[in-house]
Amino acid sequence: MIIEIKVIPGAKKNLFKAQEGGVKVYLTAPPVDGKANEALVEFLAQHYGIRSSRIEIIKGLKSRNKVINIRD
Repeated sequence: MIIEIKVIPGAKKNLFKAQEGGVKVYLTAPPVDGKANEALVEFLAQHYGIRSSRIEIIKGLKSRNKVINIRD
């Protein structure tokens, strides 16, 4: 499954929001040294109830707009 996500780092709390324009994920992690990317993978794994090794950031490692692949 491939999903497009807009990440908002440095938020007050971790939050998953599905909206008309797509999915927004708010993360408390700062956008420094890939910490927000790591936090995103862990947060999505917890949200979907799967292992983090099944989640891969395909596009947007240095952008707020990301394309995520969740393998079966």
